[in-house]
Amino acid sequence: MSRPSTTDRAQQPTVRLTVAQATIRFLGQQWTERDGERRRLFAGCLGIFGHGNVAGIGQALLQEELAASRPAGKGQSREPDLPYVLARNEQAMVHTAVAYARQQDRLSTWVCTASIGPGSTNMLTGAALATINRIPVLLLPSGTFATRASAPVLQELELPHAGDVTVNDAFRPLSRFFDEVTRPEQLPAALLGAMRVLTDPAETGAVTISLPQDVQAEVHDWPVELFEERVWYVSRPRPDTIRVEQAAAVIRSAKRPLLVAGGGVHYSGAEDALEAFCSATGIPVGETQAGKGSLPHGHPQQLGAIGSTGTTAANAIAAEADVVIGIGTRWSDFTTASRTAFQDEGVRFVNINIAGFDAGKHSGYAVVADARETLTALSAELEGWSVSAAYRRKQGRLWKDWDARVEATYNPPKKVTKGLEKGLLTQGEVIGCVNELSDPRDVVLCAAGSMPGDLHKLWRVRDRKGYHVEYGYSCMGYEVPASLGIRLADPTREVFAMVGDGGYLMMPTELVTAVQERAKVIVVLVQNHGFHSIGSLSESLGSQRFGTRYRMRDEGSHRLEGDFLPVDLAANARSLGAHVIEVHSREELEAAIAEARAWPADGGPVVIHVETDPFVHAPDSESWWDVPVSEVSDLDSTSDAYRTYAEHKKSQRALVAPTGAPATRRGGGRTR
Repeated sequence: MSRPSTTDRAQQPTVRLTVAQATIRFLGQQWTERDGERRRLFAGCLGIFGHGNVAGIGQALLQEELAASRPAGKGQSREPDLPYVLARNEQAMVHTAVAYARQQDRLSTWVCTASIGPGSTNMLTGAALATINRIPVLLLPSGTFATRASAPVLQELELPHAGDVTVNDAFRPLSRFFDEVTRPEQLPAALLGAMRVLTDPAETGAVTISLPQDVQAEVHDWPVELFEERVWYVSRPRPDTIRVEQAAAVIRSAKRPLLVAGGGVHYSGAEDALEAFCSATGIPVGETQAGKGSLPHGHPQQLGAIGSTGTTAANAIAAEADVVIGIGTRWSDFTTASRTAFQDEGVRFVNINIAGFDAGKHSGYAVVADARETLTALSAELEGWSVSAAYRRKQGRLWKDWDARVEATYNPPKKVTKGLEKGLLTQGEVIGCVNELSDPRDVVLCAAGSMPGDLHKLWRVRDRKGYHVEYGYSCMGYEVPASLGIRLADPTREVFAMVGDGGYLMMPTELVTAVQERAKVIVVLVQNHGFHSIGSLSESLGSQRFGTRYRMRDEGSHRLEGDFLPVDLAANARSLGAHVIEVHSREELEAAIAEARAWPADGGPVVIHVETDPFVHAPDSESWWDVPVSEVSDLDSTSDAYRTYAEHKKSQRALVAPTGAPATRRGGGRTR
């Protein structure tokens, strides 16, 4: 085909729009497709306006909304291509977008826009969370004047040594893709580059396009092709045949193999393929936080959580495993128990991951491909091979013992501590009530404190989307805004956000957004008067729970060890528009859960306030997490803790064993 002449190109149709208007129109026409299913890449735009974006992105969103509500001719009004939702906190709206994207298997997300200076930099924490968890979200932080005509403007950073640096440069190390549009001509390349990364399952994360406020309002003639519907195909890279054959050879050589399922299992939709693989081979499965629910509760090969917050069953198998198959995991320190979980001297790793960066960890034999496609190929390659019957029986015995501990935690004796005698519940009891009285399709949500570890160990997952714990960044305050994101992603599921008083106080603001959007979310607010998790950690490290309890300052000692604070979090939630249920017993909690589930779907948020005893803990994982302890101290508690720490350090391993893939062969026969 001949190239168009210069004259032809000059006569191509264009549309005259501002940079902001062009951005919004473009984003509303982006779609993803995988396995023949199409969905909008952007469900909408979350935002808070200020002088950086109110007349740019804000005006463009208004224009699109009015165009949708006033159609030409006799047409009916429609939903805008990019609906706008007013958030209350800039960090929170990124959390909402992340939770939505995760619930949508990373195939759809939200745009987040904020004003210059503090508005935009409030999104930095959310950007880090999205990138660490490999979750797509598009950030549009506003910038100061590109022309510098009015410099310095309100909320502008001034550096004497660099006139081109703005606070938005802080997004660079936190984003998988960053661009700044200082001229209209740069916008198409920036937008297309952003879409490429957002829809790449190996490269995705926070994507940031910085938009100076004067550039947002600048007009330009755009080619009409820029605004045509565009479909981005999300790939399923298939594994190389030789890599599958060699990975199968490593697995076939194992006597005590273990599979560690990460979030990549869910994002690939590989749950059925995993179940078929494990049922056929008998290989047991331990799950990371992101991978929990990869196998349903009760499956014979299901050993539950692994690592520092794992089950004794999964950790016992891990300690003796000679081959560890990691699928879709980035091998965080909690998963490896700070590299103490795998103690077999010759342990080898087979890493199946769509990202080469993660597949190469621990000198593992790397298969860089889609999880579902690889599991299907491995199942065919290992047909007829299985672990021994004795190994299967051992898995069953270990799991039965652990499950009995969970049952005892769900239903503890009435007089465990003096606190329980006063009507307090244990945190494990609260988790058990919610687990047993919720529907299998309901979603439990958490992010920080002691609750994520307890949920990882105790929660019985019955649906592939029923468990949502953000533990890549473990960001306090994630729970309330994320519950809104999950509800927007799937209104057919109830969402139970489990949050302690410390996490709740970080970011309760999006309860107001849930009221505004009539979004029903159920927040189980556990009041234990402090930082439960860090208090326990502090005590174990010899720091005596210093600075972790919510107490008044004692007039005599001048320390924070007086009475509890006179703070009423139930009243706070009620003042933000939530329907609040206060409970003081197991029976009242059960009734509250039933009432919350029966609350109207468009009735807005429900908060269940329950007090627990922070000194009753979930069953121990018999594992470790590396947090350094002071080597010298005047405190006996710290010195004792350091001696314990030094003993654990002796078990820490480099995990750099060679892959040593044996020669491949077909079939292989069943081991005995």
